[in-house]
Order: sequence, then structure tokens, then C-alpha cells
Amino acid sequence: MKQLLYIELPTPEIATVRQWLHGLPLDRLGLAQVSPPPTVTATSNGIRMQWGNCTLVLFVWPVQNTTYLKVFQWSQQAPRRLQAFLKLLKSALQADFPYSPPQLPELALGDRDIFTALEPYYPQTVKYFRRIPNGEFDLKRAYWWEKRWRQAAKSGFKQQSAPVKPPIVQRSPAAKPDSTWDIVVIGGALGTLYATTMARLGYKVALLERLPFGRMNREWNISRQELQTLIDLSLLTPQETESIIAQEYRDGFNLFFQGNNPPQAKAPVLHTPTVLNIALDSDLLLQICGEKLVEAGGHIFDRTEFECAYLEDRAVTIQARHLDTDEVIHLQARLVIDAMGTASPIAQHINGDRAFDSVCPTVGAVVKRGFPEGVWDRQYGDVLFSHGDISRGRQLIWELFPGRDDELTIYLFHYHEIHPDNPGSLLEMYEDFFTILPEYRRCEMDALEWGKATFGYIPGRFGGANDKRQASCDRILSIGDAASLQSPLVFTGFGSLVRNLPRLSAMLQGALKYDLLTGADLNRVNAFQNNIAVTWLFSRGMMVPTGEALPPERINAILNTFFGVLAEQPPEIADDFIKDRAGWLSFNRMALQAAWRNPKMLVWIWQLVGAEGFLAWFPTYLAYTGAAIQSFLFGWWVPPLVYRNETAIASRWPHLWHRLQAWSFRLTYGMGKPPSPERIPALNALVTAERANASVQSTESPQPQPSSVK
Repeated sequence: MKQLLYIELPTPEIATVRQWLHGLPLDRLGLAQVSPPPTVTATSNGIRMQWGNCTLVLFVWPVQNTTYLKVFQWSQQAPRRLQAFLKLLKSALQADFPYSPPQLPELALGDRDIFTALEPYYPQTVKYFRRIPNGEFDLKRAYWWEKRWRQAAKSGFKQQSAPVKPPIVQRSPAAKPDSTWDIVVIGGALGTLYATTMARLGYKVALLERLPFGRMNREWNISRQELQTLIDLSLLTPQETESIIAQEYRDGFNLFFQGNNPPQAKAPVLHTPTVLNIALDSDLLLQICGEKLVEAGGHIFDRTEFECAYLEDRAVTIQARHLDTDEVIHLQARLVIDAMGTASPIAQHINGDRAFDSVCPTVGAVVKRGFPEGVWDRQYGDVLFSHGDISRGRQLIWELFPGRDDELTIYLFHYHEIHPDNPGSLLEMYEDFFTILPEYRRCEMDALEWGKATFGYIPGRFGGANDKRQASCDRILSIGDAASLQSPLVFTGFGSLVRNLPRLSAMLQGALKYDLLTGADLNRVNAFQNNIAVTWLFSRGMMVPTGEALPPERINAILNTFFGVLAEQPPEIADDFIKDRAGWLSFNRMALQAAWRNPKMLVWIWQLVGAEGFLAWFPTYLAYTGAAIQSFLFGWWVPPLVYRNETAIASRWPHLWHRLQAWSFRLTYGMGKPPSPERIPALNALVTAERANASVQSTESPQPQPSSVK
């Protein structure tokens, strides 16, 4: 038996495909004039062809809400025109079952609710969102988010020709400010950690959040090593840290479907016991930080939506609207931090058509209970897992993390190259999620009890030596997903933010202390890492270009080749790589090992990226190499020298000081070697004061009350 063909037919209508095979169009396949003509016998899953002395079997099967087809030869002898037939068969099937990227329906709700309006298009999504607490609100938000994302992608992330009000206006507002602040942070998820840290450093901080404060459409997972950063920074006490840990599991698995991979592209399970192995109670974390923000003199404006920023010479004024009362407020600040995520109009305005290069549309849910006993051991998590090949232009990847009590948080996502006609769909992903979840983990869907929906667009960009994207303009700085500086592997912004929180807090303090708040100054305040930037070529190899039909197993084969190499490394090497700490030697050694194990991988990536992509990536690699040399030569002595001489340098040359501070962090953080916060003078006073205060207080920390966060 020999496999001759394996393709995907991007349709869930497998009965239609079987019907097509049962009525095989011999004339279109060049077989009508063959003498004697092949005989075709229908089977339950396809057809059997007798072609002279050759027997061919064509069969189809459904997985991941799509259809796959294989052709096998069940005889030693092959007909003379077999290859021409296979080529015509593939062309005919792809012509009759083309992939058309889904379009978001335009809704005029009127008297209808969101469930009734979307049910004809996404029946499974509507069915289960009806059962999710706050499901109507969350489904509206998912629809709104996708609609806004599509509009931005369609326009190339350029501002519309005549917006009602641009997000940034270069003039003074008509109204006087209602209050003045040092910092206004817009976005109450990741932005809360920044707001609280800066408030405890002595700055007057206001936080704007569109949702009720403390409510998230994502769950957060992290490792204990990374969580220690919040303790070292004295943002949380050890007792508070333990209180926000919902679950800590024993091991995490990484494996991609390899049933159709060639032998050199198969891999064992990669075990990562200290990667994302702690599930956090994100609501409690935000409550604790909110309490500390208010105690430090800050204020939280929740259910308040950003409308416009008025940029003046010495300040910026934010105009915002309370969504419940429709009251308009104006907040004046020295600095605005944009933490609004992918939907940020500020980030899009600053960058024009250079906003994002890629995106991970991510959907999922918290399941409170309902999985049969034995389906999943709560001591383990799925960090990265696929159970099938490419499906409708996407390589779907699962994550599963145990939560508090019996909860399981499950995500489905894919890496996606943004295209104006195919920007990536949340609602299509949700329809797949609710349809194929029983394939991934055995369950009765109607027996599951849902906790909440989790979804979002997680963007990325291919930064490098010649990257011109801006994360700021005068007095406005984007962070997190709005800045889209995150790892292509640990793709959520939370882990990257926690790792870089001391670095960025110290840089922000320097910028505010010396009034270095121009766009050029603030662009130095970023989480850029050369050892991450170089991996964008790897993330490109995980995307299916729009309009191309790759061999279905191609991306799984690339992933398993590289993860197979990781699985052979000492545990600390894999841990460092996934946590953005991999060094230059480790990166190059693993890249060479992957190429040696599977030389075809280089050809596959070339086909996905092309000569233009490799030429764009090569300067990034050279910049990474240069940064590694600098870190080796200067990283051990330049940062301490710069810190010791801050007063002498900054008093005369503040811009030089800020540049030296940024360079010092590039030598350490930029290469995945972060120093302890207590070794950063800008943060040392906060850490020392907090530890002294903790030593004279009870070890029991009072639980924060949500009612005080207003």
C-alpha cells in the first residue's frame, strides 16, 4: 500500500465531498478516453477505482470542522497516466471546494438580541454563549472586537479618511481639565500593574478602564520564577502572591499532531514543568493591585471609555466618557500610557500602516466542571498541542490549564499573517472551538458547566535592525499588546510584561524625573529583546499565507522538528527558550541541530517566507549577533557603572543618562538576562521601604474588598 495524495478540502460538508467522489467526473480527470475506462465503486467513505491492474482507494474523513482526502495505491503496478490523473484530481477538487475566508455579518440589532442576530451564522457559538455567565455581554464584545479589527486591517491600519474625532489632536481642549495627574493609564488589565507600580513610586496616577474594573476576557498563567518578579518589586507580598495562585500543576506538555509527518519530523513530548504552570486568579490580582493603587493616591475610572487625547506642549489631556452616565470627563497628565491592546486607536494612529505584521486570534473558555473522570489529570497542563493538520488556512493549536477547584481553562488559537481580506476571525474560531472541543478532550458538550468566555486578538510584529515602528509620540507611550512586543511562543502579553515590569518602571521613572517625554525619549522605554526579535522567522513558519494550499501536515512537521530538538536539550535550555531567556549560542546550536535533523525544513520555511523574507530577517540576525557581542563585553560592568553615576551624569546631561540607562537594559534584559529589581537604583528605594515596612507588620495580609475600588 502506497500513499499517493493527501489534501484538505476546506469544508465541513463531508457528505457533499463523498457525493462528488461517487460521481467522479472522469472527463475532467483525463480518464474518459482511457480504454478500458476505470471502474468506480462507491464506498462508505469514498470510492475504489480499478484501473487496469491497479487498484486505487480514495477516502475522506472529517476532523477539526473540515475534510481531508487521501489516495492510496493497493497494487504493485501503477498505470502509465497516474501522475497526470493525480494532478488533475487535486486541481478539480480544489476548484470545486475552494477556501473562502469568512466574512463578518453586518448586524442591525434593532429589537433583536445578539444571540438571535448571530444564530444563523454561528449556531454552536450562540448555543453555548447562552449558557456562559454574562454571555450576551461577552458575545457582543467579541463581535465588536472582530468588527473593529477587520475595519483596521481592511484599511491597512490607517486612520479613516475623515474620522469623527482623531484619537490624538494637536491642540488644547475646549473644556478645562477636571483633574490633573502625573500619569493617566488607559486599559485596566495589564495597565493596572504599571499604574500601581508607578503610584507606589510616588507618582499621581489615574487608571481608565472601559469594562467594570477587575473583569478580564483572558486568564493569566505564569511560572513561579516569573511571579517572583512581583515579589522582588514589592508589588505583592509573599502571602498575597500565594492567595492569587489558583492552581500549580506538576508538568506541561508540548506536542503537535504527527500522524502524517515524515520520520525526521516526528518528536517526543516536550516536558516543560516550569512554563505557565501556575494559574492565577486574575480578578483577585487586579483587586489587590487596585487597592494598592488607591492607597497610593491613585484613582480608578471604570466603565469609562477613551475618546480623544489633546496633545499640548507641557501636558496631554484625555477626554473620556462614562458608559453608564454618558458623562464626559477631562484628565490632564504629564504622560499617558496606552494599554488598550490590539483595539487601541492611539497605537494605530501613531503607526499608520505599520501597526502589526501578524496576529493570534485566540478564543476559549473556563469550564467549571463536566468533563468525565479520567479525561484529564489536573496535575498537568497542555502548553502547546495540536490534534490535527491545517484546517481552512489555519494550524489550530490548543492550550489547557487547570484552575481553581475543578476548573479548566482551554484556549484555541492559530498564528495568522494579516491580510485585508482575511484578517482573522474570532467568531469563526469560536464556532470551531465549540464544534471540535470533544475531539480534543473527550466530553459531552451539553454536560459542561461554563465559567466565562476568554478571547482576544494577540498581535505581533517582525521587529529588527531596521524596524521603524513607533511605540510612542510626545507624552504618549503604548505598552503590552498595543505595542505588540511579545514572544512568538509565549504569546500572551502578561508573561512578557511581568518579566519587563522592573525595566520599564525604571525607564519611566527616569523619563518623568528628568522630563524626557518626547516621542524619541519615550521610544527608548520598551520591552524590545534582540533574542526574541530574531525568532520572527520561526513564527512566520507557523502561518498559512492567504490563498495558498499547503500540504496539510507542513506546519506540524516544522513545529515538531524544532520542538524535537528542544526535547533533547537539558530542561533549563527549553525553559529559557520559551521564557525569552535563550542566549546566542543556544539559539544557533538548536537552529543547526534542527536543520541537520530535517534539511527539508529550510526549504519549507523558504517556501513560506520567500527570498524577501529571508533578506528582511538577515539584518535582524546580524543585529542579534552584534547585541550578543556587546552584552558579553559590556553587560557585566557597564550597567553598575551607569547606575552609580546617575547623579553626576543626569544633572548635566539628562538625555545622555537616559540613553545610557536604555543601553544598560539592552545589555541585560534585551538578551534575556534581567537583573534583580533591588539592583536597579530607581527601584531600590521602593523595594527597601516595602521590606522594612513588612518586617514590622503582621505576616497576615488583609484580603482586599472590591467595594473600595471605585
